[in-house]
Amino acid sequence: MQPVRCALEEVLMAALKLNSLTVGVYESAKMMNVDPERVILCLLAADPEHEDDVALKIHFTLIKAFCCNNDINIVQVSGLKRLSEIISGQTEPRSESNDLHCILVSDLLTDSWKCSSWDKITNLCAEHRSRNQLVPFISLTER
Repeated sequence: MQPVRCALEEVLMAALKLNSLTVGVYESAKMMNVDPERVILCLLAADPEHEDDVALKIHFTLIKAFCCNNDINIVQVSGLKRLSEIISGQTEPRSESNDLHCILVSDLLTDSWKCSSWDKITNLCAEHRSRNQLVPFISLTER
């Protein structure tokens, strides 16, 4: 799973450089409501300590349903600390204002950006859908 984890990190870093990320549950919901056809990937991030967070589970369920209805690739990830490092250079998620539980990648990405890393992510999502396992899981904590 390490090549897929590295591919996801590369996709996030490239999207960040191109200002193609929407970060946060609320911000992501707004983006998907206004312009869902621009969204090409949705990351749902939670660590084991969020397992009992009912509100977060409800948000995730609604976001997954929306993504499925709009043919948006979805990946669940753990490792909020690593995600924070990638997105903001922080070693710890700062606060609720820095909500990393939902991150969208939009299609502002140029064709030159779409590389083997992007192909690995889309292939992983397609493989899971073909087996009726809608959402693949990637741990960003493995190093």
